[in-house]
Amino acid sequence: MKADSRIKRAAIPKPASGEEEIRQRAYELFEARGGEEGHELEDWLRAEEEIKGSKSNALAA
Repeated sequence: MKADSRIKRAAIPKPASGEEEIRQRAYELFEARGGEEGHELEDWLRAEEEIKGSKSNALAA
């Protein structure tokens, strides 16, 4: 059976790279604080810990 060429496949989002995931989470932390500037490094490090920590926990399970 031949696939119908008229059917368009839904785009599957590409998983974000580790750095992109961290960037997104750091921005979420920034927004949660009301956009208060001056905490960029703190946000980045916290996001990095959360992202890398969750991946480490998933591997250990």
